[in-house]
Formats: sequence, structure tokens, C-alpha cells
Amino acid sequence: MNKRKLVIYVLTIGVFLTATSELIVSGIIGTISGDLGVSLALAGQLVTVYSLSFAIGTPVIISLTSRLGRKQMLLASLAVFIAGCLAAWMSPNIAVLMLSRVILGVSSGVFLVVVFGAAAKIVPPEKIGSAIGTVVLGFSSAMILGIPLGMAIAEWLNWRAIFLILALLSIGVAYLINKLVPPMEGDAAVPFFMQFKVLGSAVIVSGLLITLFRESGNNLLFTYVIPFMQNILALPASYSSFVMLWLGLVGAAGSRLGGYCIDRWGVSRVLLAGLVMHAATISTLPLWAGRTIPGIAFLSLMALAMFATGTAIQSYFIARAPQSSNLVLSINTSITHLGLALGAGGGGLVLESTGTLYYHPWLGGLLVGLGLAAASVSIAWGRKKSRSELSLN
Repeated sequence: MNKRKLVIYVLTIGVFLTATSELIVSGIIGTISGDLGVSLALAGQLVTVYSLSFAIGTPVIISLTSRLGRKQMLLASLAVFIAGCLAAWMSPNIAVLMLSRVILGVSSGVFLVVVFGAAAKIVPPEKIGSAIGTVVLGFSSAMILGIPLGMAIAEWLNWRAIFLILALLSIGVAYLINKLVPPMEGDAAVPFFMQFKVLGSAVIVSGLLITLFRESGNNLLFTYVIPFMQNILALPASYSSFVMLWLGLVGAAGSRLGGYCIDRWGVSRVLLAGLVMHAATISTLPLWAGRTIPGIAFLSLMALAMFATGTAIQSYFIARAPQSSNLVLSINTSITHLGLALGAGGGGLVLESTGTLYYHPWLGGLLVGLGLAAASVSIAWGRKKSRSELSLN
């Protein structure tokens, strides 16, 4: 294994740890509620606080630190993450635990964005897709392994031990980053407010709409995917955990497949093809009502397309805004969390008004289709801009 690949794998492990800190709370929220003597509704705000801190704090910190070396930012964000984990481990009450979620949300967001930017600098241009796909694999692996492992640790020891273990493992990752990651410059030195001018680019704004529509449409269904499989696709409840594990493995494969295809056929083709497949598969799910096997097969294809497209979106922003990639990627992660919240909220409203999950895939497919339209516009404008720049030169 060459050193570049080793560095990418180390960074991916770091993403796995930070992503686990985000996702694990949903799996142990009842345990936290009982241990701290608070209502389940209040404990649920631990997820909200994390998401808001991630969404709001990440782009601001990334913009203010854009000139700093990427290696220094990796180590600094990981150090703050470790502090947040230790605060969660020692938290005597819900207030301190809430504060730790703020620290974890901001530090995890900054670490993830800097990892994406660093990965693009470490590997040659023709390997960026594969590198980003590997990093995204770290997040999807947290869905596959992080949550069940965390729940097992909570039962074996206690929920606080999860955060102590995350802190200790992160110290090891920080040591490896310090030893293996070469010095890397930050983005071009641009004044704070000038950096946000990138948001005036139609290419970037329409690109961010891809994320907003895609995440909203996907989470409109995925928030309720287990009851959808049981009630609409007639999946026996005893098979739900196995199918969720299977979908996670398919998603991991999709991340790697997306990276491979980007390197081979280009990011724009993979982005468009992935969105077409995503919209088509999610929209056809109601047609398989009561037919478990074909329904799960199409749900698997949807997961494959979803994760492949996620890799393509990150690579697309790196290619379209190379001088401000860290800022754009951080804003994109904020839009991701906004889309997730809108999808979950919208799905709840639809369920309340109709009393069924049958229509969720169609509405989700419509939103993903709007993401496909935004991608088509963004790519067309990007090509037009490139031709204009060439003609001026």
C-alpha cells in the first residue's frame, strides 16, 4: 500500500469516528433519557443541537480558517472533537451533554470538510473520485457498524463509555495524521466576506439545490423506511435489522462504485446518471406494495444510487470551486442537514394528513427529480462558463 492510500484510509477512519458521534445518539436516546432523568422529547434535542451546530458553525469556522494549513486544521478539529467526547463522557446533566453536542457538531463538521479538501490535494486529479468515495465510505460505515457497536457498548458498559472510546480512538487517529499527512496549504488568501461571493455563482447555487432537493426527497422516505418496509412492502418485522444492515452494505459499495465511475467517466455523467437512477427507483417503490423481494431489490438499487451520487456531489464542488472548495463543501454539509430536517418534517406532515406511507416514495421521487433538474442546469451553466473563459484566453 502506498503512502497516499494509507493517508486516505486514516482520514476515513477519522470520518467514521466523527460520524458515529453524530448517529449514535439516535440509537441510545432512550438510555440517555432514563439515565439523566429527562423526557424523551428533551433528550431528542441532542440531535437537533448537533445538527444546528454542524450546519451553522461549520461554514463560519471553515471560512475564518481558510488560509491555515490543512494538516493543522485536521489536528485542531480532531483535538476539539476529542474534548467534546470527553465532555460527553463526564457530563453530569443534560445541560453539559447539550454543550458537548455543540462542540461535537462544529468539530465534526469542520473535520469532515477539511478531510474532503485534503483528500483532493493528496491524490492526483485522476484519482479524486476514488479518494472522495473512500472518505464517504467512512460515513456510510458509521451507519453500518457505528450505531450497532455503540448500542452494544451501551448495553455492555454504559452510554458514556461510547464517547470515552471515541476519544481514545481519535487520539490514535490524530497521532497517525501528525505522522503521515504531509503539510498542505489552505485555500487562496481571500477576505472573509469575499469568500462568500462564490455563492453568487449560478453554478454553485444550483449545485447546492441538488443537495437540498436530493436530501429532502430521500429523507422524506428514509425517516420512515422501517415502517414502510413492514407496512407497504410486507417485510416481516424480524427481518428489519438484517435488511437495514444490507442497505448499509449496499450504500458502502455505492460510495466506492461512485468514486470508480467518476475517475473513469467524469463527475457530471455519474452525477446525472445517479440522480436518474435514484429518482426512478424511489418512485417505483409503491408499485411493489405487498411484494417484499422486488420491493427490497428496488430499495437496494435506490441506496446504491444515493451513495454513489453523494460521492459525485462532493467531487463536483471540488471541481467547480477549486479556490473555495472548503467553504463550498462546508455550506453543502449545512444544506445537507437542512434537507434532512425538511424531509423528515415533510414526511411527518404527509403521514399525519394521509394516514399512510404509500405516497412517500412518489413525493420523494418528485423532490429527487427537482434535484436532477438542478444538476442539469448547474452542469450546463458550468460548461457555458468554461467555454467563455476559454474564449477570453
